[in-house]
Amino acid sequence: MAAEGVLPAATTVGRVALRVNDLEQVRRFYETVIGLDVREISDDRAILAAGGEPLVVLVEDAAAPPREDDETGLFHTAFLVPSRAALGDALERIEDRWRLEGTADHVVSEALYLSDPEGNGIEVYRDRPREAWPVADDGTIGIDTKPLVIEGVRSAGRGRTSSPDATTVGHVHLEVSSLPAAREFYVDALGTGIKQRYDDSALFVAAGGYHHHLGLNVWERRSAPPRGRGLEWFELVVPEEDALAALRKRLERRGIDTTGAEGSGFETADPDGIRLRIRERGLE
Repeated sequence: MAAEGVLPAATTVGRVALRVNDLEQVRRFYETVIGLDVREISDDRAILAAGGEPLVVLVEDAAAPPREDDETGLFHTAFLVPSRAALGDALERIEDRWRLEGTADHVVSEALYLSDPEGNGIEVYRDRPREAWPVADDGTIGIDTKPLVIEGVRSAGRGRTSSPDATTVGHVHLEVSSLPAAREFYVDALGTGIKQRYDDSALFVAAGGYHHHLGLNVWERRSAPPRGRGLEWFELVVPEEDALAALRKRLERRGIDTTGAEGSGFETADPDGIRLRIRERGLE
């Protein structure tokens, strides 16, 4: 049982939904480059999964305008693969079929960066063992950005053309308009813990001892709510019904609106209007 006002340590990120102009093009990218499988598809929607676990929901809206420079929303969706070999396989797919935009050694993880056909940012990463993470006495974690030895990642690949079943969305990184407002919502109200902070420009928060489930940054000085294509909503998954009910009550006591969502759970929105769905594990 989590302490009052704190998300359970077993909380994870769930699905990420994107509003896209061209469903076919974007779907094929997530299949062939990221290596996900199509779980469901219709005329205007596709759900992509790894090992049967849905990770990405694509919602077609041909009339949605491109995201403007002032809009808050998605910085990147971060797909967590279970091994360095899986990261090497992802690198091979990206280099063979798409464009690698950057790499980083974050001390806690090794990461590859790219964007999908409509400009949605993506990270593919693998975690180092938790015992190797630099954890301070106050519980913050020494996330850093150093050059990645990419040849080591490349040589670890095994030529796999799909993501392993254990692939998840490890974290979601958002562009927000105000770090104090984001902290009040995601830390004080939602109940995550601060794992790292970079001056007044970025905040990394998580449930339990993970290095981060959410990144929040103001690097591009965005100030308007999302209104064009891009992030539709993202999801947090809590381990039990009691935690779901307690979180909903906590938000409502703070005057934060909650509404029913598809399946089991509820929906709310952060101060920028970024939509967040919260559900119980095992129920969609």
